[in-house]
Amino acid sequence: MYYFSINKATIAEYKDRGSRFIAYAYPFADPEDLKKIIQGLKKEHAKAVHHCFAYRVGLGNKVFRVSDDGEPSGSAGKPILNAIDSKQLTNVLIVVVRYFGGTLLGVPGLINAYRSAASMALQLTPSIQYPVEIKYQLQFDYTMMNEVMMIVKQYNCTILKQENQLFNILEIGIPKAHLAEATSKLKELHTVETKKL
Repeated sequence: MYYFSINKATIAEYKDRGSRFIAYAYPFADPEDLKKIIQGLKKEHAKAVHHCFAYRVGLGNKVFRVSDDGEPSGSAGKPILNAIDSKQLTNVLIVVVRYFGGTLLGVPGLINAYRSAASMALQLTPSIQYPVEIKYQLQFDYTMMNEVMMIVKQYNCTILKQENQLFNILEIGIPKAHLAEATSKLKELHTVETKKL
């Protein structure tokens, strides 16, 4: 099982009748980070009139949010989300900053401008295929480190967090495709405690 996302931030600019639409695309997994990103862009673009955004996170396409930030309803956030969805991406945030150029574009013009800016930002970075992972926490004595790390490497697990003390605590993402084999191998190491997160 896989999903597609981006792995680096990009910026693209679209212009229409004097208005500038600057799109920022970010790899984005945690909606808690949204406020900080928007505040940073508002500081950087203090003279911009709108900071519209859309994101989609997680699997199954259930978690998303759009904002028109003062533009006519449905003319900014939705077209940005459509750009994300047309590439079948998840864990992506796009913020489009608009500087008004003096000419009203009308709703069709705005829809086109926001979608175009967002699409241009996504064209600058490749879509990356990621395995769907299940999170586990492992707790073990430091003497077991080599055995644990061999299994982590063998099954292409992602290390999410690591604490080395008297006991090592490791949070890993196990690719769903290898879940049964990896957890079985870890359970064979009797002194390693495994807990699904």
